[in-house]
This record gives sequence, structure tokens and C-alpha cells, in this order.
Amino acid sequence: MAKLTVHHLQVGQGERIPFLLEELNIPYHIKLYQRSPLLSPPELKAKHPMGASPLLEDATDDASNPILLAESGAIAEYIIHKYGNGRLALPPSHPNFADYLYWFHFSNGSLQPGLFRRALTRGMVPSEEDPRFIGNDMRVKGSIAHVNDRLLKTNAYLAGDEFTAADVMMVWCFTTMRKFEPADLTEYEGVLAWLKRCTDREGYRRAMKKGDPDLDIEAGISAKGPPLMDIFAKAMAGKKAGEKL
Repeated sequence: MAKLTVHHLQVGQGERIPFLLEELNIPYHIKLYQRSPLLSPPELKAKHPMGASPLLEDATDDASNPILLAESGAIAEYIIHKYGNGRLALPPSHPNFADYLYWFHFSNGSLQPGLFRRALTRGMVPSEEDPRFIGNDMRVKGSIAHVNDRLLKTNAYLAGDEFTAADVMMVWCFTTMRKFEPADLTEYEGVLAWLKRCTDREGYRRAMKKGDPDLDIEAGISAKGPPLMDIFAKAMAGKKAGEKL
């Protein structure tokens, strides 16, 4: 039996890994860390040179020298192919293999970096009329529209009719990620319907109960999104107060 520990920085992209493990019905232990005040606490930073979350610790083959693997995409592929018999991935022989591969990487390659860039720009520029913010905003909205168009086409999941790890990777960008950078999904019916399908899954509910039991799932999948994290809300409030002065 696999001896896996997921090191999870709460309210973060690490939620993808418990979600995947629950869907694959692979046993694991989860160790939770709280933000300090925003990034990883010292005990998590000490586990890996990048101080990263998620972090997978695999002691299956050698308990005295476990494998430590960071990067959520790498962890997902490792679990799927080492312990999941390829489940939740599509093989090269599948007609939707290219779609699966593209959307699996789209979250970390395009959407998530775009959201983070827009969040950083929002905090740096004087107003949302600044061309630097407008450029990042257009990029984010284009990415969301691209996802929405795909889901309206499939009327199911990102790779097609089957739920796959591409969906696991993408969900957080439209739920918990919005606690860092708001995104109104009112106009994106395909995304909202897909979010409901994904987050109604028992694997998702079990994973969130173990990793982030205090998060409001229904707020996370709502069109307007969850409230901002306190540290971000206070920063934005302070910025607005300074602008008025």
C-alpha cells in the first residue's frame, strides 16, 4: 500500500491533490499548515527548498528516505501513473488525448499565472483604468472566456465527456483562487455549470472537508465568488483610503 503524505498549505492550490487522491480512492495522510501571514510557515519551508505547497511525501519504497515532490501538476501526474493505473488521465490512443493534455496544463500555464499577475498589478497601479491593469484584465477575461467556450461545447468536462485530472487541476482557479483575486463568473454559464458538476462530486467534498473544512464551498462556486482573504481585503481597503487622501 502506498504511504503518501500530502503537505497542504490551507486556502491554496494544494487542495487539488487531496481531490485527486479521493477520486482515485488512494489512501493518504494529510498534514495541514496555516499561512504565516500569507505564505508558507517555517515548518513547511523547511521541508522543501521552494517552501512549496502542495508537497507530496512518498515513503512507500523507503521510509527513511522518502521522495519529496512539489508542483501540483507534477504531483498529479506522479500519482496517476505510479498509483492510479492511469485513471483520470487519457492515453495517447484516446481521441481526446490532445484536449486532455492541453487543458491539464492550461490552469498552471495560462489561467492561474494570469490571475496572479492581475492581482499583483491591481495592488501596484493607482486605478483599474491604468493600461497595465487593463492589459492583464483582458488577458484573464480572455482565458476565462476560452474555458467557458470549451465547456459550452462539451456540456460536460474539459477533455470531453469524461471527468479527468484536467478538471481537478482547473477547479481551484475558479473557487479558492478567487479569495486572492476576484473574478465575476456571472456571464460564464459554461464555467458555472461545470463547477457545480465538479464540486458536487463526493471526492471533492471529502477532500475539502479534510483539507479546508472552514471554506464555504457554495460561496466558492457562486457567480460572484467567495470573500477575499482578510489580508487582501485590508490591503485593498487601505489602498482606497490612501487614494482618497
